[in-house]
Amino acid sequence: MADLLDAQFAFLNEADRLKSVLRATTLVDGSRPENSGEHSWHLALYAMVLEGQAAPGVNIDRVIRMLLLHDLVEIDVGDVPIHSANGTAHASAETVAAEQRAADRIFGLLPPDQARAFRALWDEFEAAETPDAIFAKSLDRVQPVMANLMSGGGTWKTYNVTAAQLEARVGVKVARGAPALWAWVKEKTRAYFG
Repeated sequence: MADLLDAQFAFLNEADRLKSVLRATTLVDGSRPENSGEHSWHLALYAMVLEGQAAPGVNIDRVIRMLLLHDLVEIDVGDVPIHSANGTAHASAETVAAEQRAADRIFGLLPPDQARAFRALWDEFEAAETPDAIFAKSLDRVQPVMANLMSGGGTWKTYNVTAAQLEARVGVKVARGAPALWAWVKEKTRAYFG
């Protein structure tokens, strides 16, 4: 029992470091950068509230679990903003490899059964091929959009984002998992992109 708890608390204590990872996105009031722990919590709440936007058969409990785990790799890698460096750094081979190494290390702190289960959820989210992961990825993309809307343009101004970039980097993924949600959000962005 002690070994089990030692491993579980090693993981939980490491996960606390996610609260120190600052993101490019600010809080909706624009007062400070959001941290990745706050982002993950907010996304879990998004899943609960916006469950009706999910495709039939999506398991919201699994979506919430994915969203709580999805950014733990940022403990090692940091936040890589989707609109920075022309959006290329976000999904670059270098970033993907660094995130894989971080997942190995962080989930490896857990007892083997939990490590495999959590890593499988993280891998599923990253692949975004199952209905649950597609919806989770949609929420991950829409939450920063809402923060930018509420904060007067936020990172769109910082990174000189165009409507075409927003559609390609964000809209496509949101629409894939929550088409009605993207239609509603896209209309709200017109004030910033004309």
